[in-house]
Amino acid sequence: MADRLSHVDEQGKPKMVDISGKDDTEREAVAGGLVRMKPETLKLLVSGGLSKGDALVTAQLAGIMAAKQTPHLIPLCHPLLLADVQVELIPRPEDNTVAITARTKSLGKTGVEMEALTAVAVAALTIYDMCKAVDRGIRIENIRLIRKSGGKSGTIELE
Repeated sequence: MADRLSHVDEQGKPKMVDISGKDDTEREAVAGGLVRMKPETLKLLVSGGLSKGDALVTAQLAGIMAAKQTPHLIPLCHPLLLADVQVELIPRPEDNTVAITARTKSLGKTGVEMEALTAVAVAALTIYDMCKAVDRGIRIENIRLIRKSGGKSGTIELE
């Protein structure tokens, strides 16, 4: 593990990491998160009864779009060419949540975990936005990296 933060220079100022000397490798990341709501809200969401429309499809598209915009949202993220972005939203009536999983892939010099995490966060925010009129107690929970692979560190499985 590095003894100092990679995005900070010797004077403590932010800096973009120089990746020019790295080799291109296949990179993949998987992130997840949950949106918790009332049972009645989840039923409305699943049945398509929300006034704003199909929240699951809208959130899926929002997550994909967000992954592609990550370097515009996170100041020191490198712009990179994403080869694939998949966002899956699964309603779970057993615990009144929507489980969100995002998978990102690229061939490049730096990882794609920020893109996967951003996709999950924005998909969750979209569900929140589309359901908030009927449920003020919605909670976004447990956004996290699940797995990443590629590059010098190889595969890291966190779940």
